[in-house]
Amino acid sequence: MRNTKMNKAATPTTESDSQHPHCLECMHYFITWDAQFPYGCRAMNFKSKRQPQLDVLESSGQTCLLFSKKRRS
Repeated sequence: MRNTKMNKAATPTTESDSQHPHCLECMHYFITWDAQFPYGCRAMNFKSKRQPQLDVLESSGQTCLLFSKKRRS
């Protein structure tokens, strides 16, 4: 018999994805010159191997509280 709880937890839902801010839409997000840590967040002053939103969520258990949507001109 399959364990359906484990399968559901392993796949993210689109509902939860829409609640999380995306770094590409944030004014604090930037691409670095560092090949080992290509993504950065100016608001939290760190660089990462993956999108900063993922590191923030993993370390604090919360979505990014410093997200500011980019202004489009």
